[in-house]
Amino acid sequence: MKIVIAGGGKVGELLCSELGNHHNDIVLIEKDPNVLEYMINNYDITGLAGNAASYEIQLEAGVEDADVFIATSETDEINIISAIIARKIGAQYTAARVRNPEYATQFDFVRDSLGIDLFINPDFSAARDIAAIIKYPSSLSVETFMGGRINLVEFEISPRSSLVGLPLRDYKAKFGSVRVCIIHRGDDIMIPQANSRLQVGDRVHVIGLIKDMAKFRQCLLDQERQNKSVMIVGGGRITHYLLKLLSKDRVDTKVIEVDMERCEFLSAAWPNATIVHGDGTDPTLLDDEGMTDYDAFVSLTGIDEENLITSVYAKHAGVKKVITKMNRTKILKILDDVKIKSIITPKQLIANDIVRFVRSRANAQGSNVEALYRLADNQVEALQFRVHRDSHVCGIPLQELNLRKDLLIVNIVRDQELVFPNGTTILQPHDRVILVTTDKQLTDINDILEA
Repeated sequence: MKIVIAGGGKVGELLCSELGNHHNDIVLIEKDPNVLEYMINNYDITGLAGNAASYEIQLEAGVEDADVFIATSETDEINIISAIIARKIGAQYTAARVRNPEYATQFDFVRDSLGIDLFINPDFSAARDIAAIIKYPSSLSVETFMGGRINLVEFEISPRSSLVGLPLRDYKAKFGSVRVCIIHRGDDIMIPQANSRLQVGDRVHVIGLIKDMAKFRQCLLDQERQNKSVMIVGGGRITHYLLKLLSKDRVDTKVIEVDMERCEFLSAAWPNATIVHGDGTDPTLLDDEGMTDYDAFVSLTGIDEENLITSVYAKHAGVKKVITKMNRTKILKILDDVKIKSIITPKQLIANDIVRFVRSRANAQGSNVEALYRLADNQVEALQFRVHRDSHVCGIPLQELNLRKDLLIVNIVRDQELVFPNGTTILQPHDRVILVTTDKQLTDINDILEA
């Protein structure tokens, strides 16, 4: 595929890294020549310097022949304008990153009227993930399939969990639809077998229906109490979206924000939340505001180091659920030492959405990627495919298919019913198949077969 990316910032660089391979021809438009030179030297791409909202620059980049045009600059308006121009010039599909909350209610209108296929809002995506983690007190991360009916949740196995040593083959009888699909043990990432057993300290990704997940969570800890109160440091766009989500669940929320004007805005927008003007990185202020009285602590400032330091302080003070926003993922390597487990990385969230979008367009006539998540330090993917009538996997029992190694078919959704697959299960047209794999190049359900 020919993919044109507008903007070489954090998201643009991540996309160049993940999409730049022998399957794709990547062209980057970046206004800063130094950034452009760095990107070309470090990734398998070509590019040109200029404004992506320029008609002439887009023609020079060959946008008229592009399969996908992705606008990821720092400015919403430039992203929208450049995506509109790209569609008019001839790009087959267009995507734009848009962060301003004022535009959030206009996405459908702009999409239908101006032909932009995908709007990505990393701040809302981050807020949604944070709200999901808060809802599951013992979870480290939460993803969803089938419109939220099926959850993929990450947990850590504690010493007092009754799951330690229990063979995974016994889970169906005990937990219904719940299935362990990834085990992260130390530096090893495993897609488990039926005879695998969990150990203390394992970080596991578990998938299943919400009703069955509740029973599974009860076995993780002696007692799990719902999070009813949250302290947030930082009052930016993510906090704005998060307050909206938490208000629906009637969560008692306090926000500490250093900018007085922003405090006044949040106070007017969310009168049921407590907004405090002050420096949320000051331990004395955190103590004075009763940090340890809250069930969860979320650090959402614009500086990674501040988020890390305040999160470590909250964890050491005894707050049970601590969630940290981090953009520079290299810093994450030290987090195991400080016991911060729930990490939100907005640029990775938007990259996941765009990669799924690109993969689904790579085979528009086949069994498209309908959902995609990167898990276990991006070493594993969880995907949802739609089975096409002509798919090679139809009509044959799974045990007779020559499936790729390190791949697990987790669930099948058929006529709105969840099917727990085994060796005799036969895939049918229109099935939705959820699987996990260490292969990061799957674009079609047929790709689960060995070549």
